[in-house]
Amino acid sequence: MRIYADNAATTKMSKKAIEAMLPYFEEIYGNPSSLNTTGQIAAEALAKAREKIASLIGATSREIFFTSGGSEADNQAIITGARIGEKKGKKHIISTKFEHHAVLHTLNKLEKEGFEITLVDVNENGVVKAEDIEKAIREDTALVTVMFANNEIGTIQPIAEIGKICKDKGVLFHTDAVQAAGHLKINVDELNVDMLSVSAHKFHGPKGVGFLYCRRSVVLRTLIEGGAQERGKRAGTENLPGIAGMAAALEEAVENAEKNSNVLLPLRNRLMEGLEKIPHSKINGDKEKRLPGNVNICFEGIEGESLLLLLDEKGIEASSGSACTSGSLDPSHVLLSIGLPHDVAHGSLRLTITEENTKEEIDYIISSVTEVVDYLRQMSPVWEELVSGKREYIL
Repeated sequence: MRIYADNAATTKMSKKAIEAMLPYFEEIYGNPSSLNTTGQIAAEALAKAREKIASLIGATSREIFFTSGGSEADNQAIITGARIGEKKGKKHIISTKFEHHAVLHTLNKLEKEGFEITLVDVNENGVVKAEDIEKAIREDTALVTVMFANNEIGTIQPIAEIGKICKDKGVLFHTDAVQAAGHLKINVDELNVDMLSVSAHKFHGPKGVGFLYCRRSVVLRTLIEGGAQERGKRAGTENLPGIAGMAAALEEAVENAEKNSNVLLPLRNRLMEGLEKIPHSKINGDKEKRLPGNVNICFEGIEGESLLLLLDEKGIEASSGSACTSGSLDPSHVLLSIGLPHDVAHGSLRLTITEENTKEEIDYIISSVTEVVDYLRQMSPVWEELVSGKREYIL
């Protein structure tokens, strides 16, 4: 038996998404920029996909720009906000300490160019306070960028509240909605966002495609030069099969979000309750203000990589944090940002499930994790020091 519980890293494509893509490999294969009949049929399909996606988030089709995924969308949004601010003499950007690296690394790059970056703290439950964002805003603030839901601990941020503050103060606001799209309701006007990033493979769509919502009042900056695609804001022939699959996957996810959440919540809560029974463990992030399929937990006295490998041997596929940093030996910056010490942060486990998982699978995960944690602790010199009293327990 193999149980896939790493859906925050990527999801299995839905049948509807696959079916939506197939015609664009053999039948409607033209270049949407071509004036010939085959190209114009492709252009019409591209326009329909754009309209569908826009309608699902309360936007207009002219506000949707297709990208290669969430990282590109994040980069383009942040650089857009920075350049607009720079023209007005505003070179201050606000974000949080536990953003995805697509955001943090872009901010690091801008900092080297003379921008001042303020990274606001998040509380121990993994939620940023809107009032802390408000306090950080200055006269020279060009942009605020705060993720909708955290990719590691799944906590949901008060985006509408932060957006309202930014709107009132005349500051551009971007949110990385990669983990939220398809799982949480998104209406760009209700959220008060100027820009919003999405990646298809997080909601059962294909990899390598995403989109950036950019409000019509914001002049988007071009990252990729070349052709006039995407109204001149993103050169390169559009990935029409991927875009069609993304539109179908997002439509399906939005239509079934409430039903899926009702299935997921009892499974997630059962998983959290079972894992919390393991001594000296801690659920990371707010237990209520979190994505319905996310469980992130730390176990004192063990190392996360060993835990993952042994669970994989038992048929359980999980992660210890973001898939984008799985090669790093450093503890998660997300866990450090909510106040966990390095030693504890190293022993983290992220399990992200979908509505396709079953109660039997959840129970198997609980028993397997319990068994593996006990096995690893028996071999751990750190655990021996904790048990003997040479070192004090943290959890």
